[in-house]
Order: sequence, then C-alpha cells, then structure tokens
Amino acid sequence: MAGTSGGRPSIYPTVLYRDAKAAIRQLTEAFGFSELSVFEGEDGSVLHAELVQGNGAVMLGSKGRGGLFDAAMKDAGPAGVYVVVDDVDAHHRRAVEHGAEILMPPTDQEYGSRDYMARDAEGNIWSFGTYAPEIQG
Repeated sequence: MAGTSGGRPSIYPTVLYRDAKAAIRQLTEAFGFSELSVFEGEDGSVLHAELVQGNGAVMLGSKGRGGLFDAAMKDAGPAGVYVVVDDVDAHHRRAVEHGAEILMPPTDQEYGSRDYMARDAEGNIWSFGTYAPEIQG
C-alpha cells in the first residue's frame, strides 16, 4: 500500500501563498515544521517546497507563478490542515511566542483529543492536536 513503507506519507496537503517565503518562516518558526526542500525560480518565487512535521509533510509554493495548478488554485479559499503533535500545550506556547493568531487555545475534545487552532498570515487554518486515528490497510 502506498505510504506505508519508507516513512513516506501518501497524502500531502498543498497550499499556495502570495508570500511563500514568509509562510515558510512562520511554519518553521511558529509551528515547528522543518524544511525538507525549497526550489526557487529565477525571480525568487518558491516553485515548490516541502516542509515536514513528524511523519507528515505539506507542499507549498508561490501564487502567481504560472502553470496548471496555480491556475486551478487561483480562486481557491483558505485551506485547513490538521497536524498531530505530542505536546499540544508546548506547541501552542511556541506558536504564541512567535505571534501566531490563535483561534482556539488548547482544548480537550469529547472524542479524546487535545487540540488548538491557529490561522497563518494568509488565512489558512492549522489545527494541532493529539488525535491520530489508526488507519487499517
């Protein structure tokens, strides 16, 4: 089954930003992602970037760089992404220290998770929590 060997996720949320370099800074500094790769165009735009968190990853790039995906995403609204973290409260503190807009502080959910929610600088919603359902193959 795809995504079960070699530590490779089979789903990658993909988000385009007006200022992808600022987005990369915020995602790494405030939300603890690590850069896996960043490919820039001659004009300095981010053609493609991959950031990792745990065993998952997100792909991102600059809006307005051309191509079919950019055209398809032109009128797309903000995205929402859920990321599993071990220590929600520590992760939340880091986000607050780096000025992230917090929409919901760490909250215990009825289904057993502890989550918080933040908005990035371009309106995308990032939820971080302990809920990690087991996927049966």
